[in-house]
Amino acid sequence: MERRTHPAAGTTAGTTAGTALVVLWSSGFIGAELGTRYAPADTLLAWRYVVAAALLGGLAVVLDTRLGPRALVRHGALGLLIQCLYLGGVVTGVALGVPAGTTALIAAVQPLLVAAAAGPLLGERTGARGRVGLALGLVGVGLVVAGDLGSGGAPWWAFLLPVGGMIALSAGTLLERWWRPSETPLTSLTVQTVVAAGFFVALASAGGRLAPPADPGFWWAVAWVVLLSSFGGYGAYLLVLRRSGAVRVSTLLYLTPPATMLWAYAMFGEAPGPLALPGVAICAAGVALALRPASDTARAPVTP
Repeated sequence: MERRTHPAAGTTAGTTAGTALVVLWSSGFIGAELGTRYAPADTLLAWRYVVAAALLGGLAVVLDTRLGPRALVRHGALGLLIQCLYLGGVVTGVALGVPAGTTALIAAVQPLLVAAAAGPLLGERTGARGRVGLALGLVGVGLVVAGDLGSGGAPWWAFLLPVGGMIALSAGTLLERWWRPSETPLTSLTVQTVVAAGFFVALASAGGRLAPPADPGFWWAVAWVVLLSSFGGYGAYLLVLRRSGAVRVSTLLYLTPPATMLWAYAMFGEAPGPLALPGVAICAAGVALALRPASDTARAPVTP
């Protein structure tokens, strides 16, 4: 007898995965704040990925995971774009003085870029309602981070780093969806993490900043970003991307600045600005509008 899954089950699973993505992806910004109190950004990123690669690599050995050369090249390229260039651009830009709010606003252009490219490249069309929702989301993000704009004092070229990171994440998102790899998200995450470990170890070593500080607070920050951000955030990202498509996963990232604001209030007591709450409301309304299916047939999740 053919087993049928009730549509509500798929909707509930998609909502759970989307919520996990927003919460866990935004935890990375808090982990960066925790870790860079004790060490430079490339030191934190190097040890984050060394620890994560050791854990995932050990699991791959236990599971006897095997990949062909073509799969290794593809996942390695995705890791270079999604993990190395995106995180390297964003974190290094912040370290050079680009305000976190400005960085978040730059990153918020990513859903618009992906939505524009996903139609001709992937066939994931965005209707008029979706375009209005994306525009509202961008307005909401702008309000959330408005208090941070204009501060800092970074050199002009430092602002190109988060721009480059945003473009790299967009390209990686589209490529992953275009290739539709048959390997599991865990396998993909393992290869990407190993590639990122090599990248950031080389980067930190070149600057003479690989040695970790002895302060236990640094290792607490590493544990935070490994468990919540590397495993949780990127794992949820790959899961939602494969289940629901490039436009949906990118649109959900609109909610990470408001979620980061809540994280910062809970962790550091940083009170949100007067425009933050209206911005959160507008952002949430825009995301809900953009992700609302146009018909019952649109409720079926997109699967490879």
